[in-house]
Amino acid sequence: MMLVRYNPWKEMETLERRLNTLFADTKLPSISSERDSFKVPAAEISETDDAIILKLEIPGMEAKDLDIEVTEKAVAISGERKSQTKSEDNGNTRSEFYYGKFQRVVPLPAPIQNTKVSAEYKNGILHLTLPKTEAEKNKVVKVNLGNVTA
Repeated sequence: MMLVRYNPWKEMETLERRLNTLFADTKLPSISSERDSFKVPAAEISETDDAIILKLEIPGMEAKDLDIEVTEKAVAISGERKSQTKSEDNGNTRSEFYYGKFQRVVPLPAPIQNTKVSAEYKNGILHLTLPKTEAEKNKVVKVNLGNVTA
């Protein structure tokens, strides 16, 4: 009879490979260290009566390296993080930072006045205030209940 050692980590590696394959086609921020995976900045969007507030997490960049385009229905942010890693003669450097181009298009839940957008970039967070159009601010929706019987 042959003795076989049970290795629980082998099953975990198999599960991890299956999950990576399952989520490989998504365009969400990735925590993998693969250099060829698509990277997008994480976003947070909130809405008030007068404006849409959009925050994007873009650490390690300067404001001049970001390109922001705003239309009435969407916001597009792009940029490039350039590698600045310096290695000494006898040393090795291992980096998990992502370098390269990125782009994110965020569709907006309501039309905005793209000529009155204000932006602030501080501590790696891009904060956009997108004022809604006057028609959208004053919009009243009538709900028709139809033939409702009690």
